[in-house]
Amino acid sequence: MSLHPKPFSSIAFLPYILLFLISSSSASGDNTLTAYEVLEEYDFPIGLLPNGVLSYELDNSTGEFSVYLNGSCTFSIDSYELKYKSTITGVISKDKLTSLSGIKVKVLFLWLNIRSVIRDDDELELSVGIASADFSVDNFSECPTCGCGFDCDTVGRKINSNHPLSYY
Repeated sequence: MSLHPKPFSSIAFLPYILLFLISSSSASGDNTLTAYEVLEEYDFPIGLLPNGVLSYELDNSTGEFSVYLNGSCTFSIDSYELKYKSTITGVISKDKLTSLSGIKVKVLFLWLNIRSVIRDDDELELSVGIASADFSVDNFSECPTCGCGFDCDTVGRKINSNHPLSYY
């Protein structure tokens, strides 16, 4: 009986090394998809993110993600004003975005953090923690643009001073 260990065989550990490399690469996310396509894979509409996402990171094993914009982004949709920071983080799973950080909505005079988005059939529930509101998924079928939301066709046009409601 010998107390000396056998020589280390790297060939025996090759399958474990390959498994580690494969799981590490999938944990960093498949960046061949756009952030908008990733939303669709988890059953969310693309309009939850504004136009202009530069990149994202996704850990497929935990669902933790980070989305990067070119800077902060503010726009109005209907009677709501939304503000996105340059980095948005959270956890994504089928029909659920939780632990969100980086998205705020203005309610009356207060800016509240949107903490989660839950999809239930054709409805999205946006929660700020103490309250939530339901919206049709159809409201998010297209991406808003920073600065003007969905009303970008009038941005940059001058108002005709002879008629306050006409553009040219």
